[in-house]
Amino acid sequence: MHEDITLTTGRVHRVLTERIRPAIHGTHVELDASWHELPGEPVPIADGLRLDFAPVHVGEAWGPAWGTTWFKLTGQVPAEWAGRKVEAVIDLGFDVNRTGFQCEALVLRGNGETIKAINPRNQWVPITDAATGGEHVELYLEAASNPVLLEEHPFLPTEQGDVRTASRAPLYRLARLDLAVFESEVHELSLDLQVLLELQEQLPAGSRRAQILAALDRSMDTLDLQDIPGTARAAREPLRTVLETPAEPSAHRLSAIGHSHIDSAWLWPVRETIRKVSRTCSSMVELLETDPDFRYGMSSAQQFEWLKEYRPQVFERVKRAVAEGRFIPLGGMWVESDTVMPSGEALARQFLYGQRFFREEFGISCPGVWLPDSFGYSPALPQLMKRAGFEWFFTQKISWNQRNVFPHHSFLWEGIDGSRIFTHFPPMDTYNAQLSGEEVSKATRQFRDARQSSGSIAPVGWGDGGGGTTREMTGIARRLADLEGSARVSWEDPDDFFSRARAEMPDPAVWVGELYLELHRATLTSQHRTKQGNRRTEQLLVEAELWASTANLRVGLPYPYEELDRLWKAVLLHQFHDILPGTSIAWVHREAVAEYERITAEAEQLIDTAVRALVGQGDTRLEVNSAFTARGALPAASIAACPEAQAEAVELYRDGADYILENSLVRLRIDERGLLTSAVDLRTGREAIAAGRAGNLLQLHQDFPNMWDAWDVDKFYRNHCTDLTELHAIRAEQGTHGEVSIHIERHFSKSTVTQRLTLAPGERLVRIDQVTDWQETEKFLKVAFPFDLHAEHTVAETQFGHQRRVTHVNTSWEAAKFETSMHRFVFVEEPGFAAALVNDSIYGYDVSRDAADGEVSTTLRLSLLRAPRYPDPRTDRGVQEHSFGLLIGTDLAETVASGQRLNSTPRTVHGARQVAPLVQVIGAGVQLSSVKLAADRSGDLVVRVYEALGRRTEARLELSQPVHHIRVASLIEDELEQVDGLAFTLRPFEVRTLRLTMT
Repeated sequence: MHEDITLTTGRVHRVLTERIRPAIHGTHVELDASWHELPGEPVPIADGLRLDFAPVHVGEAWGPAWGTTWFKLTGQVPAEWAGRKVEAVIDLGFDVNRTGFQCEALVLRGNGETIKAINPRNQWVPITDAATGGEHVELYLEAASNPVLLEEHPFLPTEQGDVRTASRAPLYRLARLDLAVFESEVHELSLDLQVLLELQEQLPAGSRRAQILAALDRSMDTLDLQDIPGTARAAREPLRTVLETPAEPSAHRLSAIGHSHIDSAWLWPVRETIRKVSRTCSSMVELLETDPDFRYGMSSAQQFEWLKEYRPQVFERVKRAVAEGRFIPLGGMWVESDTVMPSGEALARQFLYGQRFFREEFGISCPGVWLPDSFGYSPALPQLMKRAGFEWFFTQKISWNQRNVFPHHSFLWEGIDGSRIFTHFPPMDTYNAQLSGEEVSKATRQFRDARQSSGSIAPVGWGDGGGGTTREMTGIARRLADLEGSARVSWEDPDDFFSRARAEMPDPAVWVGELYLELHRATLTSQHRTKQGNRRTEQLLVEAELWASTANLRVGLPYPYEELDRLWKAVLLHQFHDILPGTSIAWVHREAVAEYERITAEAEQLIDTAVRALVGQGDTRLEVNSAFTARGALPAASIAACPEAQAEAVELYRDGADYILENSLVRLRIDERGLLTSAVDLRTGREAIAAGRAGNLLQLHQDFPNMWDAWDVDKFYRNHCTDLTELHAIRAEQGTHGEVSIHIERHFSKSTVTQRLTLAPGERLVRIDQVTDWQETEKFLKVAFPFDLHAEHTVAETQFGHQRRVTHVNTSWEAAKFETSMHRFVFVEEPGFAAALVNDSIYGYDVSRDAADGEVSTTLRLSLLRAPRYPDPRTDRGVQEHSFGLLIGTDLAETVASGQRLNSTPRTVHGARQVAPLVQVIGAGVQLSSVKLAADRSGDLVVRVYEALGRRTEARLELSQPVHHIRVASLIEDELEQVDGLAFTLRPFEVRTLRLTMT
């Protein structure tokens, strides 16, 4: 039997590959071709159509890396093709089969009308459904010669990832430029055979498989290999019976949605993504116009906005399809962002700007969040999605876990505040499905909620680099609509799937806490400048909103709506899940750093304009506190003439080779190596540093993961560690405000680190400002602090709160979390004593429990720098800056405040007026998050607060100006209900947004 199966399937595979598929466009004539290779960046379509073209021929090389070449193709439909369907078939030299990772082109008519795109899996262009013969054909191709950076030599360093270093040698060779007759029966035969071949591979031995194999044999016996078009219809007849046998009533239901996950940048720059969007969308609207059953979904309002700006003709076609309910905006976010590292305010703006665009352009709001490919999901996200008005969440990435298989596919996900949102993972484990027999069978076989739910989602189409769904995929879907042995496939809006699934599962399983991805852990550290730019600009824009709204309400300064919108959109774009995580090519991160510098300069100008309007002209030196926490005697969000601090200066003395620093709260010992060997809380007498250990210890690891260099750090990196204890120089310095700093310089390998450890009067914080000239390759730099604490958990800040993680590795789930995330702080405690680390631009850390003589200690290590070579061979090379600090004998409330202060730079200005806070929040643990004017330009003041300590509390807002109306609002500023006052109760970690109409 096995031999018979092999003979049949081998025969069909060969005939299908060598004879049938080539015969789909077997009758052809070559088009005349000419070209124009642009010397630099792409030009507008209208300019491209007016270029001068020189002759070119099939077989000629073209296209340096990142180049644009315009081709003009002309020809005439032969008279003998009258009545036939005619297409152009174009092969630009596609040398890998994966769409979106090499050359591709947009095809236009001579009048500039966009037709569709061509790529390795979509090489045809419609000419006419029924030729009259003699038609003149004129096509223009805007062809992009993007280099192959993943398929040919995966994870090897390459200079092709930046136009500044890429080779100028041609990458591709023209392979086919034809007019051809489209043989529809041959095309249909190819799909019949493909579906049955793939289906039988998934079936057990038995009558159904035997029937399919017999039908395949009869089809092959009927087909004349010398006359494929003439015998294709007859060869389909033996297959009809097995293709028309209906599925079992209990068959799994696959809700297919056309999809092309287009990374907003990755192995291509943002400018190329803009063109990928137009290529993919033009192909998808063409497919929608020819297949009435097809439905296509696309996320990311940013990509729709690009389409509107750069390809308005295609956007209008998309807009019509959206109105028909067939081109479906998904997700309600500005981009498919990372959700671990962005601040709470940034995630709120992802939802705000995404939903606002969809409402304004299409008159719709997205009911769910669509994030198939982000690298793990913050436990704060359920509340934020619910408070933004979303009803469901979709992702796929957790199926990539290295060790633990996630136990559900449809479930309720519970966040840190107790909010729950209905969530679905597709059991076929891909967001780029082709509806292959293996994928469809896997969806049925792996679905873990089959007892309650009838089906799952299948995102269908080529993605990552764009491309989308093909007519082959829609043809396969038609055959799988009701086929014995297969899941049932139908095109469906994801909203309809979620409504049905929720109704089928009245009591779904609940998953509590973060959705941790057991892979890609190094994305918390790679490309530090990108991460630093994100953290700083997030904070600066919140500060700009604070002072702009204060200046508007106090002195009538116009609120800079357009400027803030533009800057926020730029920040949100760069939170895309291959930019902020540091996993894109060098070109992307070079531009990101430059963009952050521009955003920073513009945000600083907005702040300066508002502050100067507030303080007026004068000579009084004023301190500006933009933080939403007090800074010494200076209240939160205020401007005042502050007297010099009255605390006694920090005492500095030597004990042998060691430096001793002491203020009224803590005493530090720094040894001759520049290491922190003691940190005593003077109030309790407790030592924070574990006995015989040292803090501020820089540690260097070899870092060469098995694959995915910029993404991954594998656990074996810990097997070898070099402590960087050799010192080049150390000196002490007394500051002008009573502080003492210890300056340290270390040389190792090819790199240099300089640190300034500072203790100020009246502070528990030991601040460390570090500058690293990083010249390493495949290394991982961490800084360790071993604490004399028996801590059961770490407490790490996340959006609008924190998450607790155990410090032990009792289970495989806990062991897998050997690198985890934080925002501005990580805190550890045992009853009666605690310590914390705060930072200005760090997102990754690890924790370990150590025991000596029965004493358990807890070591925290901050992840500072990496040096992967793919996809950017010089990741993080050069001068890098970090600021972090140790809090000794702290509590959680002080840690929250310290983290805020470290991330908000104090300013000074000269003026005539002090400025009291516009808004203050009263309540233990309650924090202001933003103060701004409403995005709808109504003039309402929007104030957002949250409970930061994880406990129920009473809160009250105090405003310096009278209020006329008070409404509770959603996270995206929609009015929900009117309330009578400014006092309210907050649940643990609850976020509350208020809209205030001022009198």
